[in-house]
Amino acid sequence: MKIIDIIQNLMFSAAFLSAGSIVHASIVTDWVWIGDIGNAPDTTGLGGVSYSYLISRYEVTNLQYCEFLNCVAKTDTYELYSPNMEQEYGGIVRKGTQGDYSYSVRVGRGMMPVNYVELYDAYRYANWLHNGQPSGFQDDSTTEMGSYNMSSPAPNYSRMEDATVVIPTENEWYKAAYYKGGGTNAGYWLYATQSDLAPTAQGPENGTVNSANYNWGVGDLTQVGAYVQSMSAYGTYDQNGNVWEYFQGFIRYPIFPGIRGGALHYEYGLRSDEFGDMNGDSFVTGFRVALVPEPTIFVFLGFGYCLMSIRRCHRIND
Repeated sequence: MKIIDIIQNLMFSAAFLSAGSIVHASIVTDWVWIGDIGNAPDTTGLGGVSYSYLISRYEVTNLQYCEFLNCVAKTDTYELYSPNMEQEYGGIVRKGTQGDYSYSVRVGRGMMPVNYVELYDAYRYANWLHNGQPSGFQDDSTTEMGSYNMSSPAPNYSRMEDATVVIPTENEWYKAAYYKGGGTNAGYWLYATQSDLAPTAQGPENGTVNSANYNWGVGDLTQVGAYVQSMSAYGTYDQNGNVWEYFQGFIRYPIFPGIRGGALHYEYGLRSDEFGDMNGDSFVTGFRVALVPEPTIFVFLGFGYCLMSIRRCHRIND
């Protein structure tokens, strides 16, 4: 990682903390900085984003989602847990009865991406992170308000004005996956492995550049970040293969959320011009999160950039 990326990441994180969005967090998200503000869109019309943001380096894991469940799903009002998670490709087991549920990760699957989740579950996970990872019932203080208004009778699946942790929009997801970076007209890769050639469908143990878990090349999910030689230009992993990932919004509202990136079981979905939709949970769908700044944070970041610029000038003139 470049020094400037580290500085930017720290600045963004510091601003996020200063806004009071993390209170007693125990899940630590590894973020990557997505800059190149105002970059041109791809020929698909996607990928142009007019602001900086962070996106998680990895898909949300079973370990992270299990902690979420243990905090807010002792009484699982909104069915954040799916019994399918106990099946072959799932990674979380539930014990107990309503009001006293507890959750544990299946052996060997903690660092695999969580699956059998729906977009509404992902929104509530983002709200929980926005609210500081509190424990309690599924209500406005934990999962129902935050970056999204999930409160009935009229849920609002658009971002709230003070949203911080979110599900990436299609443009945000697309840019992090395919944009080449390094300027506003750098262009796009066809695949999220910094390549215009399809990745090899094989396991990560081979250490091959441009490979991914898709088209049954492995036969099971792999740990997030296992394909160390196949990251995107910004440093995200598994935006091709492993599980399809939800982005914010619906392809066919209100029951068909959009998904991108392809998955372990199929060849389709990896290319930048390919996408799908999903109704219900599945062993091939998961998600990652993004972090967008509130307006006050932009002021903080602007001040930080001024300091960085002044420092550069001093070094040039020394």
